Order: sequence, then C-alpha cells, then structure tokens
Amino acid sequence: MLSIQNIKAWTDKHLKGDPVIWSVVFALGMLSILVVYSATGTIAYFKYGGNTEYYLLRHSFLVFLSFFAMWAAHKVDYRYFSKLSRLALWLSVPLLIYAWQFGVNLNSASRWITIPFINQSFQPSDLAKLALIINLAGMLSKRQQNIHDFKKSLIPMLLWCGLICGLIAMTNLSTAILLFLTCMLLLFIGRIPVKYLAMLAFVGVFAVSIAMVVGQRGQTAINRVENFISKENIPFQAQQSYIAVATGGVTGKGPGNSSQRNFLPEAFSDFIFAIVVEEYGMIGAGIVILLYLTLLYRGMKAAAASGRAYGGLLSAGLSFAIVVQAMVNMAVAVGLGPITGLPLPLLSMGGTSLLFTGIAMGIILSVSRGEIEETPDALGKKQFSNLPKKEAA
Repeated sequence: MLSIQNIKAWTDKHLKGDPVIWSVVFALGMLSILVVYSATGTIAYFKYGGNTEYYLLRHSFLVFLSFFAMWAAHKVDYRYFSKLSRLALWLSVPLLIYAWQFGVNLNSASRWITIPFINQSFQPSDLAKLALIINLAGMLSKRQQNIHDFKKSLIPMLLWCGLICGLIAMTNLSTAILLFLTCMLLLFIGRIPVKYLAMLAFVGVFAVSIAMVVGQRGQTAINRVENFISKENIPFQAQQSYIAVATGGVTGKGPGNSSQRNFLPEAFSDFIFAIVVEEYGMIGAGIVILLYLTLLYRGMKAAAASGRAYGGLLSAGLSFAIVVQAMVNMAVAVGLGPITGLPLPLLSMGGTSLLFTGIAMGIILSVSRGEIEETPDALGKKQFSNLPKKEAA
C-alpha cells in the first residue's frame, strides 16, 4: 500500500531540486487543464461534432508532455545546456527567417512552421528565446575576468541579442521586446558596465525600428498602443476580457461556469487569465499571481545560492523571462496594458510554448538540484575533472 513515507521516498528519488518549484508547476498545470477545458468546451462542440473533450484530451497530453520535458531537463547537469544552446542558437536563425517568409500565417503573422510527416505547428521563437538566454548566461560567465573588454566580451553578446530579437520582432514584437528586457537584466546582473548597456539599448531600439518598418506587426503594434492610450477604440477582445473580469467578483462563478468564453477570442490562450478571474474570482486570481511570484522567488533563490556564475545567471534569466511574461499577460487581461498576444506560461493552451516552458523550468530545477546535492566533498574530481581550469576555478 502507498503511504506518505513511500510517496516521499519516491519523490525524493525521482523529483530532485527545489520541491516548492515542483509543487507550483504541478498546481499551475492542473489548473491549466481545468481552465482550458472550460474555455474550449463550446468551440470543441461546434468544431468537432459535439466532442467537447477534444481539447481537454489534447491539452492534457501536452501538459503532461511538458512535465516530462521538465523532468528530463532537471536530470541533466545544467552546465551541459551551454553547449546545446550554441547549436540551438545557430539553428534558430534560419528557422526564424523561414517562419517570417514562408511560415503558416495566422492573425496576420507567420510565426509557425508546420513539421512534415506529423503535421504539427512549431514556433521557432520559443526555441530562440530559450537558446539566447542560456547562451547569454554562458557567455557572461566565461567573460567575467575580462568583462570590460568591449571587443572580445561585448560585441558577440550585442550581435546575438540584436540578431535574435530583431528576427523575432519581424513577426512578434511583444515577444522580442520581452526577450530584449531579459537580456538587459542578465547583462546587468553579469556586471556589464552601464555605458555598454546603453549601447545594447540602442541596438534594441534599432532592431525594433527596422521590424516596425519591414516586419509584419508594426502597424498592428502602433494601433494597439494608440487604442490603449486613448481609451476610445477599445478592441473587441479587450472589451470581452474586461466583462469577464468585472463579473467574476470575489469568489467567481465557479469552475466551468464562464459566460464570456463564448464571446472572448483566444479565451484559451492570450486571455485565459480573464476566464480564471471570471470562474475563480479575485481569490483565484490572487492565488495564481502568488504562484508566479513564488516561482520568481525560488528561481532567484536558486540563482543566489548557486556557487557558479553560470548557474546563477541561468536561473535568474529563465525565471525572469517566464514570470514577467505571465505578469504582462495578466496585466493585459485586466486592462493595465495594450494587447500583446503573449500566452500565459504554464496555463495557456499551446504546444511549443508549453514544451519549452517545461524545459526552462527543468533547467531551473537542475540549478537548484546541483546546489542541493553538491557538497564540499563532491565539488572535486567527479564534478569538474573534465572542465577547463578557468571554468573549474
């Protein structure tokens, strides 16, 4: 028979790292299944001949696939992701260009590539975001001794940040801006001089300016900002989101009782937080916000406790990227920001977004696991015998 002791022994053996992060991710994943099922029931009924469980089963599979990706990533020593990120970064460049020019067009943006044979969509920007943050953390950690050398240290990082953010901005300005801010934070934590951060800001503004002219979403972004500032032409999806939030009250209408899911576009993705507020009220919304803030706190705690610059920068960058995206998504749903199209990490329905968020959480767990498991006796030949002397120091 299962007992608390047996369950604890199993989790201690197979789910290593920060237990709070594991708990928060599982809680958000389970809530995601409930809310997505509620938000997609009507759509599935009309689209799939009364099969209201279609999206429930599909999304549940993707949630558990992201859990598996997180588990697999947390089993890998986080230092190995530095090498993998270089390959992923180089691969993401042609993929982003291909998606921009020949990708599947949806809502006037070609952000997706259809994978042959399995006929599933893939969003290269999710790969590029993860690869850039990991690679930037690696470059910063290796250049700590000559961090003020502009030519050897700063130029490669500036080029990669500008290139990746610029290519993403061609089809997705909000994602590019958020990624750029994450890069700025990493460089600041990595002791980059302020004058060089100003240069990065110039590179970012230049890349976004080009994307506004050449890319697909320039005019859309301008219109959304103008509508948000003027408050005169509130977009339809924003109106429906505000209604959902306003009618949720303190305790909400209850799970599965949303009315706005039948009117709110992208209720299962971009505006899923509005459904959370409508069904679970201010109490449920507060709990969700608290869960994300807990992720940020535990991720930053793992960064502070890391004995290596790379681990600290990696955990900080990934934690910041996930939680700030969540905060932006929730701010848009309640009317505190212009519409962005960013999904809510770990809650919104999606394929590559869920998968890469799971991998990112696994890497954060790997950082926390390393610091928990590594003792002074273990930090010897077993862990660092294959590392260059400069890295092992």
